[in-house]
Amino acid sequence: MTRPEPHIDVRPITEADIPDWCRALNTGFLRTPGVAETEIADRASYIVPARTLGAFDAGRCVATFRSFAQELTTVGGTPVPADAISNVTVTPTHRRRGLLTRMMAHDLTAAKDRGDVVATLIAAEYPIYGRYGFGPATWTAQWTVDIPRTGLDSRWSGPEDGGRIDIVDPADVRKIGPELYERVRRAQPGAIDRDERWWQVNTGVLHLDRSPWTEPFFAVHRSADGEVDGLVSYKADDHWSDTKQPLNTATVNWLIAATPDAERALWRYLCSIDWIKTVQTGWRAPDDLLPHYLPDPRAARVTTLADWLWVRILDVVRALEARTYDGQGTLVLEVVDGAGLAGGRYRLEASPDGASCTPTTATAELVLDVADLARLWLGDESAVRLAALGLVREERAGAARVADALLRTSRRPWCPDMF
Repeated sequence: MTRPEPHIDVRPITEADIPDWCRALNTGFLRTPGVAETEIADRASYIVPARTLGAFDAGRCVATFRSFAQELTTVGGTPVPADAISNVTVTPTHRRRGLLTRMMAHDLTAAKDRGDVVATLIAAEYPIYGRYGFGPATWTAQWTVDIPRTGLDSRWSGPEDGGRIDIVDPADVRKIGPELYERVRRAQPGAIDRDERWWQVNTGVLHLDRSPWTEPFFAVHRSADGEVDGLVSYKADDHWSDTKQPLNTATVNWLIAATPDAERALWRYLCSIDWIKTVQTGWRAPDDLLPHYLPDPRAARVTTLADWLWVRILDVVRALEARTYDGQGTLVLEVVDGAGLAGGRYRLEASPDGASCTPTTATAELVLDVADLARLWLGDESAVRLAALGLVREERAGAARVADALLRTSRRPWCPDMF
């Protein structure tokens, strides 16, 4: 049972609070609680104090919460402003006292007032965030590829499409990566923006003492006309059998590609590196094409399948009008929101030419919680499935099928990043 603690002060932090806030963050994440000066300086360089909350008991920080501005790509490629939530912890001595509820309410109210369309987060634990109106909107998968089983020709010497693959340095990645990623994320529902700091962290310009930098390999794919259309970051271990046979694994940190040809070529490259017997793919879309690039798709074995990006709708009208629709139809939705941020009855009229979503007093055809609307919004979930689970209710027979015809997408949404 949650025990309210009104004497604990929940508030935005000041610059002077950063060391104590970092200590509470490390404690909550079960990391060494000591805080180095470099960590304090790094945090101070990018956090926004007004959007960084702490709960303070007798002057000591016992819970942490941070949000920041983000862009999230909707179905069809339009980005919407999002309130990205991260660094959520509660010190073990102060659990079940309503501190997360107070911090979440503070942040979501501010996000709504600011005009954010949605809030987003990556959930470490599944049961926590549904009660705040979040629903799992994208999933992710990891594959382990057994290279000898793939059936690929070991004599492969480069892309068949006239393109080429080159090893590049971190400085090159910082030049070519951002523009390529913008192309990729504008076409990928569920993708989020990457700022300059992301590229600095992932190429070694910025790193903290608690996570020492080891430079990975970077490979770029250029099309036949010389355009950069694919990029991969990976590392390799050094493992040999007792009979001196190489058994090394290449682990992908991230791989982005603007075309299927570039994606195919980069995976083919990774599977052709001498001494590499296994490829760990890193986080990929759950319907990734990788297994079907291989003569034997069973050589790619799913080792992780998990919910990933959770979304909380803050503005139903803008969320539903921002995305595109392949089909045509009308649906009256009753959205239930216990927090009072986005609830109401809405008429969605959608077609391939555009959509309108307006408040209405018409009889509801489909009743659902705001968290379940988030599961449907990017096209990954089925309203028919949710109805079978008792999570949405049809007030008109067939309304769930209409919702699926309008909202579901041919490819699944995917968020490539953790934040």
